[in-house]
Amino acid sequence: MSSIEMKANRLENVSPYPLVAPRHEEIDLLDLLSTLFAAKKQIAIITLLFALCGLAASFLLPQKWTSQAIVTPPETEEVSELHRAMVNLTVLGVETNLSSVNLYNSFLKKFDSQQLRAQFLSQSPYVQALVKNGDVDNPELYKAIVRVSQNFTAMDNSDPKKTTNMPYTSWTLGFTAPDADDAQQVLQNYIQFIAEQVNKDVIADVKNAVELKIAYEKDRLALDRVNLENQHNVNVERLGYSLQVANAAGLKNPVYSNSQAVKDDPDYSISLGANGLAEKLKIEQSIKDVAQLNVSIQNREHVLSALQAINLGSVDFTPFKYQMQPSLPVKKDGASKSLIIVLAALVGLIVAAGSVLVRGAMSSRMRIEEI
Repeated sequence: MSSIEMKANRLENVSPYPLVAPRHEEIDLLDLLSTLFAAKKQIAIITLLFALCGLAASFLLPQKWTSQAIVTPPETEEVSELHRAMVNLTVLGVETNLSSVNLYNSFLKKFDSQQLRAQFLSQSPYVQALVKNGDVDNPELYKAIVRVSQNFTAMDNSDPKKTTNMPYTSWTLGFTAPDADDAQQVLQNYIQFIAEQVNKDVIADVKNAVELKIAYEKDRLALDRVNLENQHNVNVERLGYSLQVANAAGLKNPVYSNSQAVKDDPDYSISLGANGLAEKLKIEQSIKDVAQLNVSIQNREHVLSALQAINLGSVDFTPFKYQMQPSLPVKKDGASKSLIIVLAALVGLIVAAGSVLVRGAMSSRMRIEEI
């Protein structure tokens, strides 16, 4: 057998299974576009349904309106009455730390107080309308207070990352509610409530400082009076002994009146003579109030009387200045209705086109397998 015949036999023994024609993996864009165009009605209907769902969702989503106010440290106009009331206290030595910065910081601290928020909201008509029973022990009221208190915000407007900040400090205070009018009203009432709390605390601190000053002055005056009483009693005793010594020495008149040089006794002075000592002793014994001849005690008693006569009453001041009063929101928070509808329509378009393409690909594959 020749070599040519052997090679032919080998080719005849090849596997009898037919060879599969090679597939072309390229994507035919025109075919895809034609498939989408053929199902244009279906795609349009699904897109429209998704757009309607987005419209319904935009009405069902909770409405959020945020009212904002911008506050800065108080200026002279806001605290002028307080400063006038503090003039007499400063003159009388009452120490008070009531600078504009301290008042402003106290306001911001109280604005962020959860306890004060709960106290305000428990009496707020806005929260009372959210629950059926406004009883303090009602757990629903407590839950509503906790939920609503989270809608208050306070943000410092100074940004350390910025190279050029405003030449003053300011904070933005806000409150979010389902209704624009409620958001503005609650924020305005809460700011007023916090300002009143600061006012009460400042007046209470000043009254406490005045009471401490009065107590200090009373105790100090009492101690000084005891010292003066002791000194007065000692002087009377010394004058009595000096009078006895002068009588024993036979000195009736002052020594210097006779042009005599006498070394006076260091313990019991007799230079006035018996007559002078007797008169001086009489005057000392007639003194009933030891502060009668002490200017310092009398001045301090006048200060004490002035402190006791202080009546602060109601001092009206504001611990901040509005840079912008609580605003009435004109645009709700979150995405607008048009944006929600557009996004829903885009999602519907993608879902519809994808389903059409997947269904077309599966149909094409099944036809190939049948062949």
